[in-house]
Amino acid sequence: MSSQNTPGFIYLASQSPRRSQLLDQLGIRHELLLPDAHEDAEALEEPKPNEAPKAYVQRVTALKLDAAVQRLVRRSLPLAPVLCADTTVALGRQILGKPADAADATRILRALSGTPHRVLTAIAVGWQGRVIAVCNESRVTFGAMTDADIAAYVASGEPMGKAGAYGVQGRAAAHIAHISGSYSGIMGLPLFETAQALRGLGFAIGLN
Repeated sequence: MSSQNTPGFIYLASQSPRRSQLLDQLGIRHELLLPDAHEDAEALEEPKPNEAPKAYVQRVTALKLDAAVQRLVRRSLPLAPVLCADTTVALGRQILGKPADAADATRILRALSGTPHRVLTAIAVGWQGRVIAVCNESRVTFGAMTDADIAAYVASGEPMGKAGAYGVQGRAAAHIAHISGSYSGIMGLPLFETAQALRGLGFAIGLN
């Protein structure tokens, strides 16, 4: 497909401001394609019993893309590539999602303290009936966190709404001893894979 036939923008079907900022970093024009009030977006993220973290994050991302494409058609919006993503934190085969409350965030952070874990971010881009889906896996190791460290971080409110109860780009960075993989992937959108997927669908990305 020629890039001349591809719109000059994409839709980002995500409420994450970090993903929008990462697309801005690459100079990718995008518009948000957020769920309607009647859509139960949180229900899409419910894991199945004994589901492996990678299978989970890929399945959720595919469901998000299906819902976003239907949303695009329902709203009669101009056609353009649609990008979806989902991030999960895995401790072994255990999926550590968004904390339900402060006590849950404390539990998750205690489990991660001093222990390596995986951060998996899956992306899926759909355009003209084609889909390119990729999953990025990175590893993060927290230093040992005291109860006071955890309590202070939870009190900041930052863990809420974030997989694994932390954001790598925020205050949690003071406790992260080692990262292996994609920093942008840990943030929620692996930029190398995202750029490759968009190029694969004919979307021009360059240093203009």
